[in-house]
Amino acid sequence: MEQKLQKETKQENSGKRMEEAISYFSNVHSSVSVKGNPALITHVCAVENFAEHHGIAPDEISVLLNLALSGNLADNLSARLLKCLIPVSEVDQNSIVQAVSLFCVGKCSTNTQIMFIRWLITVFDYIVCKEILSSFYNFFFCFLSYDIMCPYICHLLYLITKKDHVRPFRVRKLLELQNKKGLQPHLLGLLSIYKIFCPEMVSLTLPSRFKTYFKSSHLLWRMKLKAVAQKNAGDPGSDLRMVIGDKEFLQSHSRKRKWNRNPLPKVCSSIWAKGPITTSLVTSDQTFPVEKLQTFQQLLENIHHLELPAQMGSVIKNPLLLHYINCIKDDTPFLRLNYWLSFTLHEECAWYKGSKCSKEEIEAFLETVVNTQEFLQEGLTSTEGFLYKSLPYWNGCHRSHILDLISWIPIGSSSEMEELLYEPLAQIFISSSVYFKCSIIESLKVLLRNWLLWHSVCAEQVQSQSANIDSTMSGLVTSVKELVHFVGRLSTLGLQIHNSSLLLHCVLDFYELVSDMYVTFSLPLIVLPPPGVFYPALLSTDSVNLNQLCYIMYR
Repeated sequence: MEQKLQKETKQENSGKRMEEAISYFSNVHSSVSVKGNPALITHVCAVENFAEHHGIAPDEISVLLNLALSGNLADNLSARLLKCLIPVSEVDQNSIVQAVSLFCVGKCSTNTQIMFIRWLITVFDYIVCKEILSSFYNFFFCFLSYDIMCPYICHLLYLITKKDHVRPFRVRKLLELQNKKGLQPHLLGLLSIYKIFCPEMVSLTLPSRFKTYFKSSHLLWRMKLKAVAQKNAGDPGSDLRMVIGDKEFLQSHSRKRKWNRNPLPKVCSSIWAKGPITTSLVTSDQTFPVEKLQTFQQLLENIHHLELPAQMGSVIKNPLLLHYINCIKDDTPFLRLNYWLSFTLHEECAWYKGSKCSKEEIEAFLETVVNTQEFLQEGLTSTEGFLYKSLPYWNGCHRSHILDLISWIPIGSSSEMEELLYEPLAQIFISSSVYFKCSIIESLKVLLRNWLLWHSVCAEQVQSQSANIDSTMSGLVTSVKELVHFVGRLSTLGLQIHNSSLLLHCVLDFYELVSDMYVTFSLPLIVLPPPGVFYPALLSTDSVNLNQLCYIMYR
């Protein structure tokens, strides 16, 4: 009881000190000296302590932003104030307008301006009306000429760019900067989104899709955002945006590491739902908020008026939105989804980083990603890049989910697949148990089946769109042949290590699919099982395996 009273008293005192600090900072209208002014340091410390435990309210964020960007404080104090701007619920429109105005005036130092841009990128999903940032697009674009600020400005512009923002003079400016500075990742990132919106304006060939365009700008605030979100999630009256994933994940105090902010956020057009959800339709000049999308009929009637969620992570658990992004021709939703997913996979599921994550949370998330790819019937480029980067360090954890992700890797060049997929899998295969070997063979079987289905379904479309169908077919045949030969080498090695009827059965299952390539999928390729598979099956005492071999040869 005593401890509870002490805690309440401490919170009351902290709240009072925060009120006094905000009142003090509201009355600062000119330069304030640090020397001989202990009250200033005291109030800054009070804000830091309160923000770390409770977050900052919208009206208080406005006061602190104005002060930090006004140039009235020393740079180190302005930086301390910006570092402790942890939103408790939202960042309102007026705060952004006033802060951007002060940013453009340039009263504060360049370092403070950079920190402000980094803060904007971090709290982007907390901003109430993102349209206001779009209206400042020209102002932000002018700051690209500043070398030290350019990477962060590009990142912010990447987040707020729309098709209307892509103009020839902006493309020319970015190309000039690139010619001057070389192939800078941040410039290529901004050019990549320009090329998606208007490919006819950007003739530049961009590098591999696995390239990371922007450095992480959220490191100063991430842990504090998590801590505040975790505390607020226990409050039923807290804002929906502060709920990280499912509530039960946050109520457990035994986990050493929590999810990054909103790994699977709620479906909302803005950041949170305003008012009760209704099912009324919209007129032709209005957008239809996705939080009101409840039925497939509503999707059909409003498919041209939908407003995509502010947080694309909410799409992967919503079948209606997956239908939507799969149907529209615009590539922007997939670009946003892959950008979010690649970051989340790297932060939360990358065992090569040595992070200690909750196994249950990771498995639930990976299962959701697998289900999404199965629903879309195609692999996402973000998961492909994640696999290629992490497989060399894979220790076999989350086996079923990782192998399911592998089975959706799209067709690539033989040399790329050999280096990025086959070599890491071969190393894992050699040292694994017989059951793990069976799982790998099964995963590669599903991968081959997905490639063959893609060929059978998309062959006509490829033929109508491609002027050189022979080269397309040649590439497919080469990739399929290399996959089959790779599985043949693995199977031969596995059967030499393990005299297992189960492994032989899985291998013959794979070659049963191989025997269907020409008969069922019309792929002009016939591959026989290698001697290391044929003879063990022929001389097997298991009649089931011998029967499978006879069926394969008959096919």
